[in-house]
Amino acid sequence: MLIRMLPSRREVTLDGRMRVGEILRHLGCVPGTVMVIRGEELLSNEDVVANGDTIEVRNVISGG
Repeated sequence: MLIRMLPSRREVTLDGRMRVGEILRHLGCVPGTVMVIRGEELLSNEDVVANGDTIEVRNVISGG
């Protein structure tokens, strides 16, 4: 799977099938501080990502 980290534009490649939560732990991201997107779909920590998938991990930014 190809993982694109935004806004840093870093790319990471991982092999195998993993749940989003496992991917975030591998990347050192804290769940709730990022959104994980595959195509047009927002993924939860329990969704599975497989080889051949491309996902984006985007920082969550809130404003007041």
